Amino acid sequence: MDTTRKFFPCFVLTITFLFFFQNGLYGQNLYKLSMTLDDVVETAREQSQSALIAKHNFLANYWQFRSYKAKLLPSLNLGASLGQYNRSISALQNSETGEYNYVVNNNMNNSLTLSVDQEVALTGGRLSLITSLNRLDQFSSQNPVTYNSQPVKINYSQPIKAYNSLKWEKTIEPLSYEKAKREYMERLEEINLNAVTLFFAVLSAQIELDMALKNVENTELSLEIAKERYKIGTISRNDVLSLNLRLVNSRLEIGDRELDLELAKLNLRTYLGFNENTDIELILPESTPELNLLYQDVYNRSIKNSSYALQNELLVLNAEQSVAQAKSTTGLQANFFANFGLNQRGKNLSIAYSNPMDQEVIGLSLSLPILDWGMGKGNVKLAKSREEVVKAQVEQSMTQYKQDVLIKVMQFNKLNEQCNISLQADSIAKLSFEIANERFKNGSITVIELNTAQNDMKSAASRYVADIGNYWKNYYTIRKLSLYDYLEKQEIDVDFDLLTDN
Repeated sequence: MDTTRKFFPCFVLTITFLFFFQNGLYGQNLYKLSMTLDDVVETAREQSQSALIAKHNFLANYWQFRSYKAKLLPSLNLGASLGQYNRSISALQNSETGEYNYVVNNNMNNSLTLSVDQEVALTGGRLSLITSLNRLDQFSSQNPVTYNSQPVKINYSQPIKAYNSLKWEKTIEPLSYEKAKREYMERLEEINLNAVTLFFAVLSAQIELDMALKNVENTELSLEIAKERYKIGTISRNDVLSLNLRLVNSRLEIGDRELDLELAKLNLRTYLGFNENTDIELILPESTPELNLLYQDVYNRSIKNSSYALQNELLVLNAEQSVAQAKSTTGLQANFFANFGLNQRGKNLSIAYSNPMDQEVIGLSLSLPILDWGMGKGNVKLAKSREEVVKAQVEQSMTQYKQDVLIKVMQFNKLNEQCNISLQADSIAKLSFEIANERFKNGSITVIELNTAQNDMKSAASRYVADIGNYWKNYYTIRKLSLYDYLEKQEIDVDFDLLTDN
């Protein structure tokens, strides 16, 4: 019984150690994932660091837009000045004699203000509804406490011919937020494109390694055949040495291709957010969809859906805003202000709020520069000149953009046919090598011809994977341009309400 008790913990510990050792905690791969192209793209969008960065960049723009929206709403503000104690000696002038006497101040002032403020976007003015209460404690006076109340006061301030920033914000901020939405979707498409690029980098490295392993296997077999043929005199020693050298080089190449594959897998695994205990096996797409895109359709969707057109519109609006701001600083400046309210004072709160007296203040302030040496006019001319430059740059950019879209559509439409041809070339090259290998066994061809057939097979396999990769990279590039899924025939969209609720 005692022996069993001593043995059981050791047995459990041993089994646990073997389990963890076999499952990757000591350097072995814990997970093996087989992933298609769609799996890789979806995983990148869901859990890559790039997706997280894109999300938070958008959220920063979202909160900026929320701040702008809040500026359009009334704000409730509380102001207080508490415990302002003043004990000092100051000079006081007699209004009748003009003489100065020094008097002692010994008082404390407390005030409380509550206001509702509203910016008026249409005119650039500001409307405020205010109530306030002030208490003055004079410690050296026979009337130590005095209250001054303003139960209600309405203020309105209106700049005339001034730069109305809120009016411009009402035009620019919604466009900027819409641009941020489109940029977020474009960043997701950029993530798709990066994932596709890494996906085919791994596949290309895998193909190169497979071909290197097959080259070693085929060269070993060919070398054995060459040695037998050399014995009977149907092949030269130089051919045997050539195959020997090819075998050595093929074995060296395996190490290089294995390193390339591991690096490509590491890049993909890191991008997808997997750790080193995950090994990814990729599945090559069997075929490419038959898609023939129309340039005008892609271009129209890119103008409608992407951030490009909005970016140009914002550039022009910002330039026009600068002109308006420059114009507002020249010539006569005026500001109209008015307030109406009630106020009263008393020794206690009941008196301070009883029978309040009305107060009205209305005024107009003016400012006119007499001589500014043409500075104001120069600022306006400068702003207008920059506006014309921006418009010319936007027009030039649009011309280049149209050309870029046309080129990308033309390239994509050629790639489907190119992939089909590459597939045929890959099949032909494999068959050609099999025939060449049989002919070499029969002594019908030389080592050079065999090597050529083997190189052709390797090149055709690599070219096929490269063409498929180019097809999908071009497809996702056009998706990013137009924010449209041409396979599903629907516009790309994101649930921004869900995104901003998190």
